[in-house]
Amino acid sequence: QVQLVESGGGLVQPGGSLRLSCAASGFTFSSYAMRWYRQAPGKERALVAQITNGGGSTNYADSVKGRFTISRDNNKNMIYLQMNSLKPEDTAVYYCNAINYLGNYWGQGTQVTVSS
Repeated sequence: QVQLVESGGGLVQPGGSLRLSCAASGFTFSSYAMRWYRQAPGKERALVAQITNGGGSTNYADSVKGRFTISRDNNKNMIYLQMNSLKPEDTAVYYCNAINYLGNYWGQGTQVTVSS
């Protein structure tokens, strides 16, 4: 059974930091590129960051470049999103996604709220 379980969301003040985690199971994690998406109220789900299956390449949305860092640990079947200098516009539900030609899997999401 494929599972992606996000954690680490919460309420943080502007300028603060959070680290999201996503635990993967039920598939060959190291064969999948991994992505973080987010969906703010009333908006479409948008790609935030992605990392190749081996971790050698990453890409970011322009809105988070220089503030967010995606990483993965293929020994632990985990991915992470370090979010620094958070802004109110980063408020959203953040989703973990695993993708390759064999499948496309989603987690249930974790809420991040940036507010004073």
